[in-house]
Amino acid sequence: MPHLFSPIKIKNIELKNRIVVSPMCEYSSEDGFANDWHLVHLGSRAVGGAALVITEAIAVSPEARISHGDLGIYKDEHIAKLKQITDFIHAHGAFAGTQLAHAGRKASHELPWLGGAQIPSDQKNGWKAFAPSALPFAENEEPPLALDKAGIEKVKADFKAAAGRALAAGFDVIELHGAHGYLINEFLSPLSNHRTDEYGGSFENRIRLLLEIIESVLEVWPAENPLFIRISSTDWTEGGWTADDSVALAKILMDKGIDLVDCSSGGNIGTAKIPLKPGYQVEFAEKVKKESGVLTGAVGLITEAKQADAIIQDGQADLVFMARELLRDPYFPLRAAHELGHEVKWTDQYLRGKWH
Repeated sequence: MPHLFSPIKIKNIELKNRIVVSPMCEYSSEDGFANDWHLVHLGSRAVGGAALVITEAIAVSPEARISHGDLGIYKDEHIAKLKQITDFIHAHGAFAGTQLAHAGRKASHELPWLGGAQIPSDQKNGWKAFAPSALPFAENEEPPLALDKAGIEKVKADFKAAAGRALAAGFDVIELHGAHGYLINEFLSPLSNHRTDEYGGSFENRIRLLLEIIESVLEVWPAENPLFIRISSTDWTEGGWTADDSVALAKILMDKGIDLVDCSSGGNIGTAKIPLKPGYQVEFAEKVKKESGVLTGAVGLITEAKQADAIIQDGQADLVFMARELLRDPYFPLRAAHELGHEVKWTDQYLRGKWH
């Protein structure tokens, strides 16, 4: 059996293979509501054979959205459509995950196909962004408000409430978004966190909010359900967060209830020089896995069956998170199985489409 198609048990779920649909923002919601686009987008990847299908970053509050088109889970009314989606995913042999997120200083932006620029807080579809410090992501952007203690308590409460709604919506896995320059990542990095209170300065202080969010989430998220986190393994910038910091954090997260660290990178510093190449972030998943002992996910320009299989075979990561390739081909897992000589069950409706 190809290593990519070996099952893996994580707490109360057993994934049939190591392929995960990585969170991909669709910017297709109104007031955070999922709709038929999300049902078809996510459902087709379940039909396509992925073991775990994770929604896009789903905002824990209105101000936590990257854009006015973001998916949300900040009101009970959001649950019904999400439950329809998770039911469909389950019916087609996959598990359902969602990525709880707060955009921090990268909030209040226009839809990407309309330019993606920040929308000032006094304009339509704009709102005031919040961050650890009043430092804008880009020089021409409106500075965010630095979170005060009440604001921090609200963030924790929002993540807790969102986790409860995720459970009600039928999700099997929660992934916390601690990467790509969004709020949790902003607190972790000394380049974006200039606070002088107990949430800034030392490594221990900068990770404090994340640990408190995890504690809040676990008050409502069952202990037997997997809890993942995506991190930016490095800022790719001198003086910023490093891969060694990621290892140190992963060791702590294992004891706090995190089951897998999804190792991405960058996104916090707009001027960072990132050496893009196939599998350019796999080294971080390997380092974190081998030096901390935690399960890891590899993500980033993973596009071929043999490439993905080798990552698992060589022990570089436990899961392969795929994004763009699964946009191009929702049925990549079925095609990969064929290429690797592994027989998988197609959905009955598609049996005529099997490769021969």
